[in-house]
Amino acid sequence: MTAPIVTRFAPSPTGYLHIGGARTALFNWLFARHHGGQFLLRIEDTDRARHNEQAVQAIIDGLDWLGITSDAPPVSQFEQQDHHVKIAHQLLEKGHAYRCYLTPEELTAQRESALANKARFESPWREKKTPPPDLPYAIRFKAPQTGQTIIKDGVQGDVAIPNTALDDMIILRSGEDNKSNGGPTYNLAVVVDDHMMGVTHIIRGDDHLINAARQQQIYEALDWDVPVFAHIPLIHGPDGKKLSKRHGALGVEAYRDMGYLPDGLVNYLLRLGWAHGDEEIIARDKAIELFDLGGINKSPARLDLEKLDHVNSHYIRALSDEDFINSAISFISENKEDRPTDIQASLLRGANFLKDRSPTLAATKQAAGFITAKRPLEITGKASKPLKKEGVNELLDEVLKALETHQDWSTPLALEALLQNMAEERSVGFGQIGQPVRAALTAGLPSPNLGDVLYALGANESIARIRDVVIK
Repeated sequence: MTAPIVTRFAPSPTGYLHIGGARTALFNWLFARHHGGQFLLRIEDTDRARHNEQAVQAIIDGLDWLGITSDAPPVSQFEQQDHHVKIAHQLLEKGHAYRCYLTPEELTAQRESALANKARFESPWREKKTPPPDLPYAIRFKAPQTGQTIIKDGVQGDVAIPNTALDDMIILRSGEDNKSNGGPTYNLAVVVDDHMMGVTHIIRGDDHLINAARQQQIYEALDWDVPVFAHIPLIHGPDGKKLSKRHGALGVEAYRDMGYLPDGLVNYLLRLGWAHGDEEIIARDKAIELFDLGGINKSPARLDLEKLDHVNSHYIRALSDEDFINSAISFISENKEDRPTDIQASLLRGANFLKDRSPTLAATKQAAGFITAKRPLEITGKASKPLKKEGVNELLDEVLKALETHQDWSTPLALEALLQNMAEERSVGFGQIGQPVRAALTAGLPSPNLGDVLYALGANESIARIRDVVIK
């Protein structure tokens, strides 16, 4: 029987969940779900100077919001240090590592010499057998000096890295009490942790390719099974350059606060470097069914916020009216005390056109501006021109009386028809009635057709707004 698939996402808690990290987590989660395996989370927190507990929680919260859930409690790399040290000494005992007594000054001189001679750096302690007494030392991995390390990559194919490009890396840092207890380095800790967690597939950014070669050498030295590496191209900005904050490379929580839905962001991230034909909208269940490494592109994807809006708008329109308004209400009006008492009902009546005009939940605030506007409306500038025409007060008074006696407020069509009939009876174009009515109801704020405006506002609010204008 083959071992179950196990993937992992292993962020460093020095910042929040970056959009690129979220995509990496998603690809690992989808691959595990597709194969009925496990997805695990490891926090790589050995760098205590840069450790940020708030960032740890932000990463976990961001993953939870996206619905990318770990199948076990998060693992702390820092808490595994004793085992990392044990494995480093195991490598030492097997002859795959050695003690290096170079001082910082000697190390700098040796590296500068190797660079000047275009040679691979090697510590002289690789071959020295007699250690000096009572001096601190680091433990270095004894890397192969010739040949090449071939990574059988699930995305990139076979990648050959010359062993001359890989020096004898430190796997356990020098301590201050004549022992090698300064802590494990990244490449050793990652290998040990992944082996302990039973990770079978490592899906991560292609900036880790050189690390994969180093890590594979450690696996082989320990006679451990080498997991399948799959290195995905990084995300670039629209200009083709490495993604940065100026491109919109924000933490996941920023996208949440901008009003993107988790399903919308997940669908967009899925398509940001992975494809299944020409399909753009791929629901989560279908993504689990379809996802494989073969669909990952070998070239960098480009962040496109307009496309993100397009994808997110699909998921907004798919929400029920109730779920949409419940999700959008905090973006529309942050302060509950400032909301008119019947605002929820008005927004719910307007949900259909609000969804069409809102690529994000945050955009709903502008789309619903005419609904949330407080009486008396301030009608100025271009919006006020229809109200200054001769006879408009008498016209609005007629509209007011018609609305006050109108019984059918159940649909936008019935209300639109009422105004259309008035225009026909007066033998005037619809605009002569529609323009001043729209000004009175919306003060020039963006709005849909008048039937929808009246229906969303409701009888009491619509009549009150027109009466405010007529009285003036």
